[in-house]
Amino acid sequence: MKNSRYLECLEADYRRLREVVPGHLEGRVPTCPEWSVDDLVRHVGEVYLHKTTAMREGAEPENWPPDYVKDAAAIELLDDAYRQLTGEFVTRDPAEPSGTWYGPDQTAGFWIRRMAQETVIHRIDAELGARKQVTPVADDLAVDGIDELLKVFVSYSVSNWASYFTEALADSPGHTFLITAEATTASPTVSWLVTTAPGQFTVEGGPGERISGAVTPDVTVTGAPAAVLRWAWNRETPDEPSLVTIGGDAGALAEFQRCVVMATQ
Repeated sequence: MKNSRYLECLEADYRRLREVVPGHLEGRVPTCPEWSVDDLVRHVGEVYLHKTTAMREGAEPENWPPDYVKDAAAIELLDDAYRQLTGEFVTRDPAEPSGTWYGPDQTAGFWIRRMAQETVIHRIDAELGARKQVTPVADDLAVDGIDELLKVFVSYSVSNWASYFTEALADSPGHTFLITAEATTASPTVSWLVTTAPGQFTVEGGPGERISGAVTPDVTVTGAPAAVLRWAWNRETPDEPSLVTIGGDAGALAEFQRCVVMATQ
């Protein structure tokens, strides 16, 4: 995806989140049970400000969060933080160096992508917490979000902070997972092959990439791009049937899900 497209999605999802939360701040967020909607809105605002400050200062902010963040009303904080974040993006070339937690991409463009994906997931949380209809996720953003989750979050985390995944993967006999976002009128079929073993979580495939060789996976997960994204991030609508089709070894699937939870908490 182009950076301009990420910014377009970021704006749309911020506006939808901002639209649904007034009047529902006391509601609980079913996909984040420890949070109220107010907590969710405050979290998004703090994330926006944290990344803005990191880009401005060129390093991880110290003494975070500042006192005014703690004292601000959640919606006011969100609005101000979004204004600052997008203002910062406008002033920067996406290729400009910027410190990130992801070693292979140390650019401002990383944060443009990350904030677009952060916002779509929390927009879904806001809709669920406000008991509103979950609006569609664009196919291109959903496919990119699945790719980011598998490669940037889980695979990178396992390879760099293996000790955190010792319990999740210690007894793994080695499993394979074929995850497929089915073709739509706007997107081709995209597949990822995930392989696990003790201390390992590797990913092949993704947008524009092929999976090398034939494989009989232990688990298959198939669905429309948005459905797979929501399933992978545990953002499906509670008490409604899943929109993905899952087949294979339940134990292997649980191993995969433990790794995702550990990498994204």
